[in-house]
Amino acid sequence: MAAMSDTHHLATLAIRAGQLRTHEGEHAEPIFTTSSYVFRNAAEAAARFAETEKGNIYSRFTNPTVRCFEERLAAMEGGAACVGTGSGMAAILAMCMALLKAGDHIICSDSVFGSTIALLNRYMAKFGVEVTYVRPDDNEAWRAALRGNTRIAFLETPSNPLSAIADIRAIADIVHERGVLLAVDNCFCTPALQKPFELGADLVIHSATKYLDGQGRCVGGAIVGNAELVGRDVFGFIRSAGPSMSPFNAWVFLKGLETLELRMHAHSAAALELARWLERQQGVRKVHYAGLESHPQHALARRQQSGFGGIIAFEVGNGRAGAWSFVDATRLMSITANLGDVKTTITHPSSTTHSRITAAERERAGITEGLLRISVGLEHLDDLKADLERGLAAVRA
Repeated sequence: MAAMSDTHHLATLAIRAGQLRTHEGEHAEPIFTTSSYVFRNAAEAAARFAETEKGNIYSRFTNPTVRCFEERLAAMEGGAACVGTGSGMAAILAMCMALLKAGDHIICSDSVFGSTIALLNRYMAKFGVEVTYVRPDDNEAWRAALRGNTRIAFLETPSNPLSAIADIRAIADIVHERGVLLAVDNCFCTPALQKPFELGADLVIHSATKYLDGQGRCVGGAIVGNAELVGRDVFGFIRSAGPSMSPFNAWVFLKGLETLELRMHAHSAAALELARWLERQQGVRKVHYAGLESHPQHALARRQQSGFGGIIAFEVGNGRAGAWSFVDATRLMSITANLGDVKTTITHPSSTTHSRITAAERERAGITEGLLRISVGLEHLDDLKADLERGLAAVRA
């Protein structure tokens, strides 16, 4: 990382930061597929385990390939430390387990990934952690939800799947007045389009499975922050509990980071054109995309993002039947709940990504039965429009 101290350009950091080169002189980062490491003598082994000497011990928590990914992502986000995890949900779990205790309170946006709600409601609640849900775009609701035992405020922006935009700077100022940490899921924008730390966030969460990889190959996650919260507390949980990132997956994510900025701007440009096209189509009741002037937080998105991302949600008529007929009529788009891929994907959130939460929770989050979500890939736009027209024709029929 020392060589990167004189650059702040994301494109360079994405290719060079955290680069590891062994005595073999390889140009591409190596994959260290080893479970443990050999020490030169007993004293060195003791020093490593006592943490009085830095170095590798066991790949559950020290692996050079994973460390390379962590240093690179930390540099790109502008954080001091990063811990890679086995999935994006593992990153959220690690944050909660490392930083919360029984009796603590977390405020969460009501527009988040369904599994995040399930984790908080079904599992963290079992350990005595209380949760309050608020609208991401209602700053005063965040203020009103604060309690004496509140420790973390958590949000996604843009949200999944409706692209609700939270004012990171305003919410950071509100919660920091009470000593509360702000954690931001930056999965939809990535550091290529949004820098939460520059807006006051304390922690940044990623599902590396999505855009950081970019080609749907591996599952992983990450949490970025300062040396104490992440480098000490979250790392300590990972070391003990082990929801770790594998070396091979870390290597795949490193390759994904190299093209992240190029891909994110290409995804954004394609999604904006498709969102504008969808708004003009008969049978589309509403399009949710922050790049549209019709979006209620369009101005805010323009201020805190350098692009609007590749996720579009839109509503069609006839509820679930209409939405399913749309999905089944497509031929090009992949019917899968994953996102962030170069391949365009389509899903029905109510019956997939948000199916494990209650109907009341879906209603609160704005997840209607007629809602569809597409993750716009990098195919030719004419082909994507033709496929969307197949779906629309099925709904109109």
